[in-house]
Formats: sequence, C-alpha cells, structure tokens
Amino acid sequence: MRKLIVNADDLGLTVGVNRAIVESHSGGVVSSATLMANGAAFADAVTAARSAPNLSVGCHVVLVDGTPVSPPDAVDTLLAIRSAEPEKFYSSLSAFAARAMLGGFDPDQLVAEITAQIRKIQSTGLQVTHLDTHKHAHIFPEILAALLRAARICGVRAIRNPFVPLQAMPARQFKGKPDLWKRYGQVRMLHTLSGPFHQRTKRAGLLTPNGVIGVIETGTIDTPDGSSGYSSLLRQTLANLPEGTWELVCHPGYNDADLRRAGTRLLQSREEERRLLTSPELRRFLEEQKIQIVSYREFADKFEETPADKFTGNSRRAAPA
Repeated sequence: MRKLIVNADDLGLTVGVNRAIVESHSGGVVSSATLMANGAAFADAVTAARSAPNLSVGCHVVLVDGTPVSPPDAVDTLLAIRSAEPEKFYSSLSAFAARAMLGGFDPDQLVAEITAQIRKIQSTGLQVTHLDTHKHAHIFPEILAALLRAARICGVRAIRNPFVPLQAMPARQFKGKPDLWKRYGQVRMLHTLSGPFHQRTKRAGLLTPNGVIGVIETGTIDTPDGSSGYSSLLRQTLANLPEGTWELVCHPGYNDADLRRAGTRLLQSREEERRLLTSPELRRFLEEQKIQIVSYREFADKFEETPADKFTGNSRRAAPA
C-alpha cells in the first residue's frame, strides 16, 4: 500500500500563507503542516491551527535565513556575526552548509535553539507531532544529531526523512529544464547521506517516513498548456511512488504584499500549489493511484512504546504487521 503525508511548510510565515494552508486542509488534501516558531505571523498561525483540529502540526525548525528564538548571545555560533545583520542566522544556504559540514556550530547551542523553537509551539497548547527543517537543513549530519536530541527532549515522535526516493525521480522528467536539472543533480548527490540518516534515526528511536517528494518540483509554474509545470511533474512523481509511507512537501499560499516582503523565492508558485492541492482533479488522481492520504499524527499513532522511549516517556511500539 502507498500512503502519503501531505505536509505544508512555512505555517506562520504570513497571514496569507496561514489561510492558504488551512484552506488546503479543509478543502483539499493537506493533512499536516509545520509551524515556524519565529515566523512573523506566528500568533495568527496558532489561531489558524486551533481552527483545524484534524490538521497535524509540527515544528518547521529554522536555522538558516531567520532569527533565533533564543537570546542571540546564547547561540552565537549559529549566527552570521560578520554580516550586516549579526543577530540573524546565515541567509545563504551554501554558507550554512559549509559551516555545518566543517562542524562549526556548537552542538549544545544547536540543541538549545531547536528545543526553544519546539517549546514555543508546545507552550501554546498545540501538540507538536513532527519536526522538519527550513531548507531541509537536517540533511547535514551535525544538524540531524541536534534535531534528534531535541526531539527526544521535547517528546516529539517523528521527523521528516528529507531524501527523495530514486524511483520517484527518473532523470527524463527534468531534462530540458535547466533549473530543475540542477536541483535534480543536487538531490541525487545528497542522497549519499540517506544511509547514515536512517541509521541514526533508528538508533534514536524516532519515526520517519520512507522519504519525501516535491522537493525538486517546488517553485515550478505550469506553462499555458500544463505540460511541464508543477502539477504535471507532481503527477508523474506520484505515479512512480513506491510502496510505503511518503511525504509530499508543499508550500501553498497567497501571493500578497506580506509574502513579497517576506524574502521568499516562492511567490506565484504558492498560488499554483494552493489551487492544485484544493482541486478535485488531484483528489481523483490520488484515488485512481490508490494512494491513501494520512497525517503525521496518524503515522505516529500506529506505534506504541519501544525501549528507546523510556528516555522520553513517549508511548510508541511498532504495531504487529
């Protein structure tokens, strides 16, 4: 059986993004969302999440292109102190990646900041069912180690598997599309880190889906004939999806003034994703493909207590097959 968690990232970025995510849940296929604890529209996002009790809410941990929840002097190794905004994280993913790969971040400061972001959401009364990271930062081992520690400290049961299944990204889909071809090559290269990810997540006793889709396609806009845009590529990816539980990463939103001020590269594409995620055509396609939509809460609730959970007191043991 093929199951799909449809997770909307960037809850809390703007009021328009919050509204689009709730609409894509109540009138579409979005089953889960991850909330930015340092988002400009955090308070509105909490209200929006409370209005949708069946929406599984996680923490979208931000360690790049944002501001820490912790006091800046307590997480100074995480900050771009030589930039024009020394109290912010690195804005460049390449600079962040280089520092992460060289072990330049203090591990305890990473754990402290991630924990602070999770705790801020939990303090509102919302259950944090899962974790992921802005720009998939936990693809890097140093960030993953801190994320796993923070998850166990805060009693969070599941994290995103940031690796795309090779079966779901045949090269022919992206040839002739320079931007997508470049992203395809990057995703293929980073797939070499997937083995250690699975080993460390399993040792930590945390749950993770089989992988993620929608990463390469993110930001793609349909052409007038619909032949090479997001919806067309997504349908091809879904048709190639192997057996298991997978996560579709999506970014629905409204391209309003707040979004344009937010500094995100995803503008009109968020409108395109919102329309697709709420379309009857996508729901019918998923039914035809016999792909079942589940939430992160449903995914995690299929497990009960394991020995690793004595650490956190979570109740989670693999149910009999």
